[in-house]
Amino acid sequence: MAKNHRNKNSIPSRYVLLILAVICVIMMILSFATDIMSVPMNSAAGYIIVPFQKGISRAGEWLYDRTNDLKTIKDLQKENEELKKQVDDLSITVNDLQADRYELSELRELFALDERYSDYNKVGARVIGKDAGNWFSTFIIDKGMNDGISIDMNVMAGSGLVGIVTEVGPNWASVKSIIDDDSNISGMVMSSSDNLIVSGDLELMKDGYIRFSQLTDKDNIVVRGDQIVTSTISDKFLPNITIGYITEINNDSNNLTKSGYMTPAVDFKHLNTVLVVTDLKQGK
Repeated sequence: MAKNHRNKNSIPSRYVLLILAVICVIMMILSFATDIMSVPMNSAAGYIIVPFQKGISRAGEWLYDRTNDLKTIKDLQKENEELKKQVDDLSITVNDLQADRYELSELRELFALDERYSDYNKVGARVIGKDAGNWFSTFIIDKGMNDGISIDMNVMAGSGLVGIVTEVGPNWASVKSIIDDDSNISGMVMSSSDNLIVSGDLELMKDGYIRFSQLTDKDNIVVRGDQIVTSTISDKFLPNITIGYITEINNDSNNLTKSGYMTPAVDFKHLNTVLVVTDLKQGK
């Protein structure tokens, strides 16, 4: 409370400067008056007035500098606020540009995918929901019966197969991806036409892999890096859609078949847009 009282009764610096200026003028008048006085009187005035005038001048300079400093600080604070606003605006712009760039990259991939499988009719859709977890093992898209979507239609994105439609509403559909634990697909090695089974495994997907098994490779020509596609004997999946690439291959204990791991052709951590193939497998 005492501090507030002192601040309330303190004299503003501009009034102090005014008082000092008035005193300075009075001293100057006295100094002029001493010109008509005697030499001893003039000398005494010199000892008193000149130091006082110097003090007044220094005080005035200090107050002037202090006022300029305060003005500079206020200008810098204002400039700092403006710069902060510009940084915030630029951050928003950069984020928007990055989002647009990512979406453009996705659209380019879908366009390339559409061109690659040009024999199939397709509908583009956006992902609007997913199950809990890091992976898009099952998810919802914004297209449904009103858009010609039906159960068992194949879904693609990135560089290949995503999964299959399992449930449909008027304006939505549910998709089960190939990495889901309940997913089993009849696949084929592109280079040898040997058949195999591709099985989803969410635990393995932590390392970026899913399983394959029941590969018959009597001539031992299948190697790492070979492309796996949907087979012609699949009852639901259209043929020759890329599933992924072999990363590890091992002989089974029966010495008749092989199994191993493969890397999916799709990024199942980041799915925003997909292509739904509206052509069903023959017999559907």
